[in-house]
Amino acid sequence: METVYYIVKSIDGDYANLVREDEPSGEPKLVARALLPENISEGCRLKYEFLQYEIC
Repeated sequence: METVYYIVKSIDGDYANLVREDEPSGEPKLVARALLPENISEGCRLKYEFLQYEIC
């Protein structure tokens, strides 16, 4: 399974916009906050691996 690193670009209610670290100018990915760690904040770095997000 591929490991992907994201940066939390913004948080809007129940959703967060994530940008891939290796594609900073790419399209943000909208993810439900229920799928993300509870204590995320804007600018936070996340690792996505085995269908789970965790703070790095």
